[in-house]
Amino acid sequence: MRKAVIDLGTNTFHLLIADVGADGQLTEVYRERQFVKLASAGIATIGEAPFARGLAALRHYRKQIDAHAADTVQAIGTAALRTASNGHEFLQRAQEEAGIAIQLISGDEEARLITQGVLLALPPLEDRILIMDIGGGSTEFIIADQQGVHWRQSFPIGVSVLFTGFHHSDPITTAEVTALEHHLQQQLTPLAAALQQWPTHHLVGAAGTFDVLAEALRDPMARPHPTSHALTLQEFPALFQKITSATFAERLAMQGIPEQRADMIVVAMYLLRFVFRLAGIQRVTVSDYALKEGVMTA
Repeated sequence: MRKAVIDLGTNTFHLLIADVGADGQLTEVYRERQFVKLASAGIATIGEAPFARGLAALRHYRKQIDAHAADTVQAIGTAALRTASNGHEFLQRAQEEAGIAIQLISGDEEARLITQGVLLALPPLEDRILIMDIGGGSTEFIIADQQGVHWRQSFPIGVSVLFTGFHHSDPITTAEVTALEHHLQQQLTPLAAALQQWPTHHLVGAAGTFDVLAEALRDPMARPHPTSHALTLQEFPALFQKITSATFAERLAMQGIPEQRADMIVVAMYLLRFVFRLAGIQRVTVSDYALKEGVMTA
């Protein structure tokens, strides 16, 4: 069966079209992402410009879905569409203008589907892992091992939220960093408790900022794998310092940082460092699969 899945994230709308075999294996047919930044005018209400960008992306995706003759279409709305005051208006317009019915899912369901997608991308687990999916409106954490999923939770600490709330100077100031880290400490108390119960030092990252890390920190000595990538952490402190001390213009000029991520990558790096320290992370793997692939095989 040929399936099309659209992941309507707070920052990015993703389209994946793939053939799904009887064994659940995916054969990718078409993949595209568009940075619509639904929360660019604030998380409470989708502004006029991002509203229009989102609809334009969906009209374009409708053409791609039809051109590739997908048998089924699933469109999943996450944090921004869950919380925005005009989120339901966007759903209605998407149906009217693009013929796309959007299903809103809870943060817990988002975490469940991310888990399913990520585990599909990894070789069989040999240790306990902490899955982390950094979105625009929320970030999901899951603790899993060979026995299954032990704990999962979605937190309202996506990069759009953190950027709007804490990154106001160029470059970010010490006071802003202090406030950001205090906020993360408060928000992630449940994660700290879960890590006490199920310790793990292996982080598996999906999507967003992890794409940047995969380019900069890929371990050349690791055994190649088609849908996941081992990183080397020795160079993370230098990369962290380079990115977080730079101005927006300097980040724009950095190789490996997409223009559309140059604004929010600073708060993402602080979020990563916070989690690395909280869990005592010693090993990082980046998964090519996340929510979309989880929906495909659900």
